[in-house]
Amino acid sequence: MSDEGPRFNQVNLVVEDMEAAVAFYQALGMTVRFDGGEWPPGSGARHVALDNGEGAIFELDNPAMARIYHAGWRSPDPEARTVLLGFSLPSREAVDETYQALVAAGHTGRQEPYDAFFGARYAVVCDPAGNDVGLMSPIDQRRRYTPQL
Repeated sequence: MSDEGPRFNQVNLVVEDMEAAVAFYQALGMTVRFDGGEWPPGSGARHVALDNGEGAIFELDNPAMARIYHAGWRSPDPEARTVLLGFSLPSREAVDETYQALVAAGHTGRQEPYDAFFGARYAVVCDPAGNDVGLMSPIDQRRRYTPQL
């Protein structure tokens, strides 16, 4: 066995509406790197890979594709939110602007932009499949604080 441990390198989301999901993530600056259309032909299965030139591979699959590669795949409880995808933005202002643009485009805001205890400007929007997407500015150590519980 190798001494090298596992490294995080990929996120796959299963989405019902591929076109809406691709448009949402393109609005966040992701670029489509692969869209093979329906495969195998006649299956209804679809896979799209996106990236922004940095970090992990980000891929979208529809349920038909998920059933092909994941025998135990099942539709999640629509009320359950167990994943939050994080996107870093270059400034505090960019968080506010991106949040407002996504909400204005019809996406649900889950947390309006605010100055988070960890020192960043932070907001959460909901993608078309119901996944929470965090928007975060660089951390400013001078803005850190202990939250009141």
